[in-house]
Amino acid sequence: MIPPCLPARALLASFLALAAVHLAVQLFGFHAWDRPTQVLLMPALALVVLAATERPRPRLVVLVLVALAFSWLGDSLPALADGDTAFLLMVAGFLVAQVVYVVAFWPYRATSVLHRRRWLLAPYAGAVAALVWVCAPHAGVLLVPVLLYGLVLGLMAVTATGVNAWTAVGGALFLASDALIALRAFVPDFDVPQGGFWVMATYVTAQALIALGVLRRAHEPG
Repeated sequence: MIPPCLPARALLASFLALAAVHLAVQLFGFHAWDRPTQVLLMPALALVVLAATERPRPRLVVLVLVALAFSWLGDSLPALADGDTAFLLMVAGFLVAQVVYVVAFWPYRATSVLHRRRWLLAPYAGAVAALVWVCAPHAGVLLVPVLLYGLVLGLMAVTATGVNAWTAVGGALFLASDALIALRAFVPDFDVPQGGFWVMATYVTAQALIALGVLRRAHEPG
């Protein structure tokens, strides 16, 4: 869903350019620019949502803006600490973001896989269960937050299917992105080539699809 007004389109183009720069930083290893470009991504996307909607904004739009704000905290706070503390700060920011997304999407659950095509719940449940099963033995003191985050993340991805196809794909990609983070953090010797790039590529695409899907829903008549 391309935003209908020119300012929102210009801001979307700016967000996409920033995302491209950040992914290039990830791909080519310009680590000095990694965090500075990452912390600008969610504010840039929030500006797109703000420019594409008018006051009073629908509940769905307001909650998605709140989720983007907490996602920004998840991107930013780890820079203030090291090791497990940094990881917990990231998890805390994104856990709240995922809870807000669930609250935002919950009114649309009647059209989600919770009520329609329930057989599609199996891939989501299987993915979360497999991720927890693989990561739990290595999570140590982080086991409880990892379990909690995995459950909320899975619920977010499931409820996202009720809004529209854009948010459904966004939710699934968010699940994939965070699964990569968990596997790289907890499973010994696990990694994929250019792992940081793929984490951020799926994350940025997920957030963008969720935001654009919400804008599409917000502009539907009635």
